Amino acid sequence: MASGNDSIEDVIDILLVEPNPGDTRLFTENFRDAKLMNTVHAVSNGDAALDFLHQRGEYADASPPDIILLEPQLPGTSGMDVLAELEGEPILSDIPVAVLTSSEMGEAIVQSHGLEADFYVRKPVEPADFVSFVDEIEEFWFAIVREPSET
Repeated sequence: MASGNDSIEDVIDILLVEPNPGDTRLFTENFRDAKLMNTVHAVSNGDAALDFLHQRGEYADASPPDIILLEPQLPGTSGMDVLAELEGEPILSDIPVAVLTSSEMGEAIVQSHGLEADFYVRKPVEPADFVSFVDEIEEFWFAIVREPSET
């Protein structure tokens, strides 16, 4: 529950769906240094993401994430398929999804599949760009939690 101050005291759980181990390491390190208290759960493919979200197999005890960072180009089950399943499951459709795009065309590509994410963010290319990426995700998160949910 948000109070009158600007800090969010709860730790947010982030599900990072990223096939590149180097990028996963950079994401994780930069989120560790972020202003926002967070826990990053990383999976490398769409099948593991769906198992995590449905709490199956090795993820049976996992809590649902507060936000999903989704790379659309994944081995096995694609990011588009993961996004489609999220939209089709009422219990999962409320989880905010930030699609990691590699170009300005990324949003159009996702939408061309008849899908929509909550946020599109350009995936950093250089290690130094990961800091501004984390800032963008934090701003997105703060915008979500500051939206009036009750009147």
